[in-house]
Amino acid sequence: MKSKTSLPASYRLAVTSRVLAAVVGGYLMASLAAICLALWLPTARADAVIVGMMSSFVFYLLAVLWCFACRTAWQAWIGVLLPSALLGAAFACGRWLI
Repeated sequence: MKSKTSLPASYRLAVTSRVLAAVVGGYLMASLAAICLALWLPTARADAVIVGMMSSFVFYLLAVLWCFACRTAWQAWIGVLLPSALLGAAFACGRWLI
């Protein structure tokens, strides 16, 4: 009978953290990107919303790819939360100016 070798708990936690960064952080970044594009594009409001929503899929894909391309889970979280913070600041600035 073969014995199964299990993966260390630290590896499992790192993968879980990357999955959470990809799902939660990617959703946050995609949402904020869609909001910012809908707010800042110089087209009709309906067109800007459609372009923002369609491009949010690209932002989500890039966030997921980033999370699993990084060397550490910390880099994945920073790489998702930093652009999200910048997009949130752009949204707040846009709401303040309009």
